[in-house]
Amino acid sequence: MQKVKKVGILTGGGDCPGLNAVIRGVTKPAHDHGLTVLGILDGFEGLVEGKAMELYNKDVSGILATGGTILGSSNKGDPFHWPEENNGKIKIVDRSKDALKNYQAWDLDVVITIGGDGTMHIAHQLSQMGMNIVGVPKTIDNDLEATDQTFGHDSAVYVVSEALDRLHTTASSHHRVMVIEVMGRYAGWIALNGGLAGGADIILIPEIPFEWEVVYDKVVQRNMMGKRFSIVCVAEGAKPKNGSIVVKSKDLKRTDPVQLGGVGELVSKKIAENTGLETRFTVLGHLQRGGSPTPFDRILSTKFGTNAIELAIKKQFGRMVALRGSEIKSVRIADAISRQKLVKPKDQAVLAAHAVGVSFGTEKL
Repeated sequence: MQKVKKVGILTGGGDCPGLNAVIRGVTKPAHDHGLTVLGILDGFEGLVEGKAMELYNKDVSGILATGGTILGSSNKGDPFHWPEENNGKIKIVDRSKDALKNYQAWDLDVVITIGGDGTMHIAHQLSQMGMNIVGVPKTIDNDLEATDQTFGHDSAVYVVSEALDRLHTTASSHHRVMVIEVMGRYAGWIALNGGLAGGADIILIPEIPFEWEVVYDKVVQRNMMGKRFSIVCVAEGAKPKNGSIVVKSKDLKRTDPVQLGGVGELVSKKIAENTGLETRFTVLGHLQRGGSPTPFDRILSTKFGTNAIELAIKKQFGRMVALRGSEIKSVRIADAISRQKLVKPKDQAVLAAHAVGVSFGTEKL
C-alpha cells in the first residue's frame, strides 16, 4: 500500500487556546516520519481559495504556549455554504468542488481538521467526496459528545473563574448584584464549570430553563441574610421557562447565522427592576478565547496532535481523536457529530453546585 507522504492541516471555526499546540504536535512527529506538512490558511477558506504554506520545524518552535493559531481561522468558510456578495446582496453557493480540486492539486494524502461541531460536520461531508480526513476536537464550548473534553474549554473556564474572583471583590465592596455573561452557545458547560469554580450564587444555563421569580428570591434572600451581594453567571444561550434565547444579530455568511448575546444585560435589568437591588452586568465575550492555554490544555492539545498524525500515518481516515478517561482514543467522525453534548440536569457538577447552595433559577432540578 502506498504510504502517506503529504499531510494538510487546518484550524476551522473560532480560535481558542491550544490550537498552536496541536499544530506543533502534528508537525514535529510528521517530519520525524519524513512527511511533508502543508498548513492550510484561514480554515476551510484556504482549502477553497488555495491558500497554504509548507510548515517546517522552525515554524512550530516556541508556539506551545501561544494563543490563537499561526494558520489563521474562519467561521465563515464553509465550502458547502459559501457566501458570495454581489451588489450588496449575499448569495450562498456550493464551492466544495474547489476544495476538492485544491486537495488534489496539492497532492495531499490526508487533511487533519481541527475544530468543533461545525468543522467536524464539514469534514465529514468532504470525506464523503473522497478526501481523507482525520479530526481533532476543539471548542471552548465542550459540546462534542464523543470526547470527554475538548481542548480550549479548560482555558475558557479559567478565564471565567478568574473574572468571577475579581467581580466578587467589587460586588462585596459596593453591595451589588453582579451578572456575568459567558459563551457556550446552546451548551452550558462554560457557565456551569466557570460558575462552580468562581463561586457564583446563581448559574443560568440553556439546559435548565429558569424562572424569574426564583432568581429574584435568591438575591433578595441573600440580602436579607446579610450577604449584601450576589454573583450571577449566565450562559449566552440561557432562557427563561416558556421564553426564548436572546439573539444579538444574524450573520447570513455563517452556516449558523444566529449570534447570541444580550441575556446578561436582560437578567441584570430584570433583577434591578424587580428587587430594587443595585445591579451591574459584564460580558466576557472573546476574552474567553484569547491568551495562553492552561497546562491541561497544552498537554491535551499535544496528545491530540501526536495521536492525529499517528492515525494519518496508519491511514485510519474518517476518524477523530477523543479523550476517554485519561487516554486518547479515536472515534468515527460520523459518530462524533451524531449528537451534541449538553449538560444533563442531574450531571454531577450540577448536583455539586446545588449542594453548596447554587441556584439554577428553578425550584427543582
